[in-house]
Amino acid sequence: MFAVGIDLGTTNCALSFTASADRPPEALPVPQVLAPGEVGPRSLMPSFLYFPAEGQFPPGSLALAWYPAARDVVGTFARSQGASTPGRLVSSAKSWLSHAGVDRRGEILPWQAPEGVPQVSPLQASARYLAHLRAAWELAHPDAPLDDQEVVLTVPASFDAVARELTLEAAALAGFEEPPRLLEEPQAALYSWVAQRGPAWRDEVKVGDVILVVDIGGGTTDFSLIAVQEEEGTLQLERIAVGDHILLGGDNMDLALAYAVRAQLEAEGKELDDWQMRALTHGCRTAKETLLGDDPPASVPLAIPSRGSRLIGGTLRTEVTRATLDAILLDGFFPEVGIEARPQTPRRVGLTTLGLPYPADAAITRHLAAFLARGAESESGSFVRPTAVLFNGGVTRSPLVRDRIVAILSAWLREHGAPAPTVLEGIDAELAVSRGAAYYAWARREGGVRIRGGTAQAYYVGIERAELAVPGIPPRVDAVCIAPFGMEEGTEVRLPQAFGLVLGEPVSFRFFGSSTRREDAVATTTRPAGLTELSPIETTLEGPEGQIVQVRLQARVTEVGTLELSAVEDGGEGRSWKLSFDVRGRT
Repeated sequence: MFAVGIDLGTTNCALSFTASADRPPEALPVPQVLAPGEVGPRSLMPSFLYFPAEGQFPPGSLALAWYPAARDVVGTFARSQGASTPGRLVSSAKSWLSHAGVDRRGEILPWQAPEGVPQVSPLQASARYLAHLRAAWELAHPDAPLDDQEVVLTVPASFDAVARELTLEAAALAGFEEPPRLLEEPQAALYSWVAQRGPAWRDEVKVGDVILVVDIGGGTTDFSLIAVQEEEGTLQLERIAVGDHILLGGDNMDLALAYAVRAQLEAEGKELDDWQMRALTHGCRTAKETLLGDDPPASVPLAIPSRGSRLIGGTLRTEVTRATLDAILLDGFFPEVGIEARPQTPRRVGLTTLGLPYPADAAITRHLAAFLARGAESESGSFVRPTAVLFNGGVTRSPLVRDRIVAILSAWLREHGAPAPTVLEGIDAELAVSRGAAYYAWARREGGVRIRGGTAQAYYVGIERAELAVPGIPPRVDAVCIAPFGMEEGTEVRLPQAFGLVLGEPVSFRFFGSSTRREDAVATTTRPAGLTELSPIETTLEGPEGQIVQVRLQARVTEVGTLELSAVEDGGEGRSWKLSFDVRGRT
């Protein structure tokens, strides 16, 4: 029996597995289309889905062993083809899956696709990637069906209960008979480090250490804090804080470089159309990866093909230099700021295009300063002082990026009399999440290091006050804590107070979350201001129209890490209603 870890990434997906505690998990080579008629294995599968135009490729040229009549393509070729035809490319499905401002079951991707292009929902796109990984496993291990293995699927630590439920639903659509267990990605990265280090990891950290996990991928940036504690003489790990899901990553850096190169060309009197700009952005990604790698050259040449007659010479040629990269990426995305810095939020324009909620400030170091300061709200001092840092995500493969972040962290710490953090080495930044998930799957089954964490947020339900009516003033709403921060999987709580539940007519249930209110206990009542409002549930509960029954609320964190909330009638018939984050629509 295997322990399997799946990283359903914003930019890349991966599957790793192990069958022994003596060997670190290894990545599964995933077959994918590399070019029409060419299929090859890659350890990473880019999270892109491309819909070809009618007759764009010869029949059968996109076929896979499990998909002989392929009408679309995912992975390497989808990403490269979409660089020139983005209107047919689905990307960032994972970010859309967590975006409460859209219908995540609606067929909206590719976003704002031209008429006639097929569209899928974020849920369907995520299921498509998982189905591809599942088929690749079955092809490589025909005698070990995936449903018979211990499977762990990773999600961002900042995913709320709705996004986690949707991730499990995507797995069900992909053919998983049993829901995989969910694991937060920063925890998976640390598990990967533990797996690589073996028993020696306990010699590299000590009780009282706080490990900062910095995860910068292609489309997102996530921060987490994990504390090293002692229990019965043994070192234990506990996740104590998670940051927001910030839509900043390598994609932003590629585009920033492309804008800089375009400005250079325009200064020379050379104009680029939209198609060429997309091709330039694709080329800048390759140049960025080269210049951020080990022993980089001074510059990387770029060739931008022409489709029009305005440009003489057919192809525009230019280059990206190391100096340009340093100025645009390091100074733009990782500026040297003080710990008091915060993300800048300029005044918004009244009208904006619909889309993903990208941050207004691209400076990752300002977001990091805000995260560390927010984590100290219930602690002494102005910010949490990490003693160690673990890097994860493709962007952090660059020694330039890692060195800049460590230098800034060290300056913050020295200013407050603390030593520079230790850098925990030894993981593959692009495969660590899937490998760590596989290790965690093995540890759950056979025993091993576990990171305690529970829910990444405290959750609240809105309760309308019974007050005298005032014209034009809606009744006030309190937020009552139904699940405290860190509530463990498989545990259940019951609120002591009774509430009135409205039956038989359309009603709305409001939910809130907070990653900073770590001291609130079950039944703590507060005002919604300062909390993050989650997706409401609008439904009609079964019962006589307008009847109000007295109920007690009970919340449960399931074994896969999602939250369930039920209302149980006091006395009477003992009826119960499931209210919570069941996004499949059942109540």
